[in-house]
Amino acid sequence: MSAPLLLVPGLACTADLWAPQIAAFGGRYDCRVADHSKGATMAEIAANILVQAPPQFALCGLSMGGYLSFEIMRQAPQRVRKLALLDTQATPEGEAQRANRYARMEAARSGGMSKLADLQWEQLVHPMRYADAKLKDDVRRMALDTGTEVYLRHCAAIMNRVDSRPDLSKIKVSTLVLAGDKDQLTPPDKAREMADNIAGATLVIVPDCGHMSTMERPEAVNAALEAWLAA
Repeated sequence: MSAPLLLVPGLACTADLWAPQIAAFGGRYDCRVADHSKGATMAEIAANILVQAPPQFALCGLSMGGYLSFEIMRQAPQRVRKLALLDTQATPEGEAQRANRYARMEAARSGGMSKLADLQWEQLVHPMRYADAKLKDDVRRMALDTGTEVYLRHCAAIMNRVDSRPDLSKIKVSTLVLAGDKDQLTPPDKAREMADNIAGATLVIVPDCGHMSTMERPEAVNAALEAWLAA
């Protein structure tokens, strides 16, 4: 039997981020969504995830979930059978990203998570999805379910994350690196950097897709994950 599939959500995201993947793979794989709500640093959050995780697992994280995946690989590499890094990056927080994050944190403090969802909407998805009311509602609902306190704590953890680039060459498991071709937050060049420095990594760039690849283009993401899981 294959190892369980541990899915790690991104910032202001819940298990709903992975709904299309659970629907596709749940009948054949033991799919589990990590609870990333506890802890004040990447190291603490990852440690809490590992306490609840099975002894061994295939690990898949999107955005912040990718940052946490790197931390899990640092803390317990022997437990990870496969690794998938979706719409994420190994680099630490840059000044432009930090300024953008401070603006979003202030929006969450002053107007709540609904205001934040509206502010960041066009950064999250491909331009052709700007008018997608259902997708926008789904993303807003995840933000509201996350709540301001957890969101702000996660932002602080993200801003203080370590540089994972020195760890890329240490990854020895089968690895998928995937990004939307129009991902504004973690652009494809960040995916290429990771894939170029992880031995044997498979790189997939999803066309007509932004940062929320699992929800925007589930068929393409599922196809990439299917190949990764079967390898």
